[in-house]
Amino acid sequence: MFGFKVITQYEQGIVFHWGRALPGVRQPGLTWVNPISERLRKVNMQIIVAAVPSQEAITRDNVTLKVDAVVYYRVVDALKAVINVQNYTYAVSQVAQTSLRSVIGQSDMDQLLSERDKVNAHLKDVIDVPTEEPWGIRVERVEVKDVSLPESMKRSMSRQAEAERERRARIISADGEYQASKKLAQAAAVMAADPAALQLRLLQTVVEVAAEKNSTLVMPVPVVLLRFFDRTAPGEPVRARPAVEDDIPESVAIAPLPEVPAVPEVAAVPEVPAVAEVPAVTVPASLAPGVSNTALNGAAPTGGTT
Repeated sequence: MFGFKVITQYEQGIVFHWGRALPGVRQPGLTWVNPISERLRKVNMQIIVAAVPSQEAITRDNVTLKVDAVVYYRVVDALKAVINVQNYTYAVSQVAQTSLRSVIGQSDMDQLLSERDKVNAHLKDVIDVPTEEPWGIRVERVEVKDVSLPESMKRSMSRQAEAERERRARIISADGEYQASKKLAQAAAVMAADPAALQLRLLQTVVEVAAEKNSTLVMPVPVVLLRFFDRTAPGEPVRARPAVEDDIPESVAIAPLPEVPAVPEVAAVPEVPAVAEVPAVTVPASLAPGVSNTALNGAAPTGGTT
């Protein structure tokens, strides 16, 4: 009424005199403008939250995914925000969408999933360059909300994670077996130095087996004792076996093996007598004219014709 206007605390006013912006801005409070020649334009200085729609793009490692984000921005220069851009809210939304596509194309899939802070900082710098200086709008923060992967990629990542966990489990198991084998080797060396330690270990094993309420108790017998009874058994020949320095005492003698008799030679097979020659047959020339005796007997002529 009568040209009086109220500017809220979170707003600033731009006055246009006959369509031309006056220098400076009107601060919050009560102000007066000429109702005939001037017009007041209020600009909100609060932080504005704008949701960036989901953008489908291809990453640097050729993976297709969808990414959506949120942009937090505010007006720092009301005069530029009103004069230099028609609708700064719509303009910031379009810049955020195109910048999000550009950042996705420059990043790998693993980087988008694991390094969100770096991606957000880079996206903020990309959006802030064309908006702050010419439009008077400063981007305070950019957050990537969600990264949607295709189902095939999710299955591949699940198999990869499962294989990685299995690899770690095998490495831990192998490391445990290696350490246990070293400890067992050290324990075996200690027991070998003192035979009584091995006997005590045997008795401890028997106690542990008997504590499980078993009706049958198995007592292992040392192999050295069985060999001793085998050697001292009456009427049993001692079997020869390879000598072992730590196993056979010097006082024990090993009986030699009996010699095997030689096999007699087989008599020679008598020779077969030669077959007697068939006497030659003489045919008179009058009975078979033109046939010689040489042809009948199969012998070559020695000279002349018969």
